[in-house]
Parts: sequence; C-alpha cells; structure tokens
Amino acid sequence: MTTAQFRPRAEPDDRAAGYRPQHTLPLRVEALRQLRRRRTLIIAAVLFAMPFIVLAAFQIGGMPSRADRTTFIELATASGPNFAATMLFMGTGFLLVIPVALFCGDTVAAEAGWSSLRYLLAAPVPRARLLARKLTVGLLFSAAAIVLLPLVGLGVGTAAYGWGDLKLPTGGSLSGAEALPRLAIAVGFIILSELVVAALAFYLSTATDAPLGAVGGAVFISIITGVLDAITALGGLREWLPAHWQYAWADALQPQLEWGGMVQGVSVSLSYAVILLALAFRGFARKDIVS
Repeated sequence: MTTAQFRPRAEPDDRAAGYRPQHTLPLRVEALRQLRRRRTLIIAAVLFAMPFIVLAAFQIGGMPSRADRTTFIELATASGPNFAATMLFMGTGFLLVIPVALFCGDTVAAEAGWSSLRYLLAAPVPRARLLARKLTVGLLFSAAAIVLLPLVGLGVGTAAYGWGDLKLPTGGSLSGAEALPRLAIAVGFIILSELVVAALAFYLSTATDAPLGAVGGAVFISIITGVLDAITALGGLREWLPAHWQYAWADALQPQLEWGGMVQGVSVSLSYAVILLALAFRGFARKDIVS
C-alpha cells in the first residue's frame, strides 16, 4: 500500500471559480452608495448652514454681553477660532450625536428595510465583511460630519470677526497659531467620544429592520445618559457614563493642555464601543436574514 493511499482526501471547494471574498463590496462602492443618499446630503447641508444661522442670530440680536464672559458662547465674536470653539460647544451633546447615530444606525437596518440585505449576502458577501465595510463607511461619514461643523465655523467666524487669539472663558488666551492644533485635539476627542454612540446605533441597526428605531434608540439612550449625569446624587457612578465626559474637550483649550479628562472619556467610550460592536458582529453572524 503506497503512501499516497494514506493521504487525507481534500474537501471539495464549493466556491465558484474566481470568487474572492476579499474582493466583494469594495469600500469605494459602499462609500459612493452612502454619499448619494438624500439623508447624507441633508445632514451635510444642515451642518454647513449652522454657522451661518448662528452668525445671523448674532447680527440680528446683537453681540453677546461683555460684562461677564464665562462661556464660549459669550466669547464667540472675539475671533474666528472663538467662533469655531463656539460651534463645538453648541454641537456637543446633541447636534453632533444625530449624524453619528444616523450614519451608523441607518446603514444595515436600511438594507433590511429595503429588502435588499439578503441579496447583498447572496452576492455572496461574507457577513463579517459586510458589517466591517458598512461600519467603516459609517464611521468615516460620522467623523467628516463632526469635522465639518467647526471647520465651516472657523471660516465663517474668521470672515466675520477676523483672525485673532482664542480668548478663553477661564481667562487668558491662546495665539492663533496655537489655537489650531488645540482645536484639532478637541475635534479628535469628540470623534473618539462619539464612538459609543456609533457602536450603539450600529448594534441596534443589526438587531432591527427599522432604521428609525436604530437611530432613535441611540439618540434616546444618549439623552438618557445625559440626564443621569445631571443627577449629582449618583456620585462617582456618573464617571461610568459617556455623557459625563462629553465636554472634556474643553481641557484642550486651556493655557496648559490637560489630558486627564479626555483620556478617561475616551477610555469609557472605547470600552462600551468594543462590547457593543462585538455583540453586533456576533448577533448578525447568527441572525436569520429574511428581508
């Protein structure tokens, strides 16, 4: 009996000739599909218009009071960098949560709602790859939305109030050259802190066929955590809430850059995000796709 007779028989390959899972659903194709959707254009238009709306409000209502400037809003008209910081202050907590929840919560559930999800999987696109592609595009669009608001605000504020130092609510100021990297750090922190909202919306998107339920659920839970954070009786428990650290980016706009609050905020956000994304991938891998 020869050695060849003892060799294990190769398992038959049921895949079609030329099929490569890694070539299915290219990232560029998914990005273009999402870019052309009406909700993407509406979100971009709203965020682009918001600085102009705020500028018009200042022009109609007059300049903020100079008597006691203790917030970014009261310093909005000091310079272009101040106006950009004001847009970040106004967007944090709700305005920037909506596009993140929309881009990440609408992506899978919308396919199920259109009854096209099963056809994507029949392409066949591996489930994990499908989720990875949609999550990547959702995160990229979310980051772009967060960057767009202060970027347009910086341009509008500079055109209206000129380029100058970034006046700080705590007193003192940062030079224009120093303000730009500090604002970039603040924007980067907001992007990372919103990962928990993105992961929650994405998890809900894999668990339901209703896009509104996924997006609304993420926004609603974000609001609830903000309400809970306002309850001081919870004490140290509030530090486990992502909303507790949402304004920690202001530590980047101090005479001396402080990292403590931002590091804790990012750690909490990433911890929840990893758990939620693991649940999303695990649940979707076992889900019976009927739509």
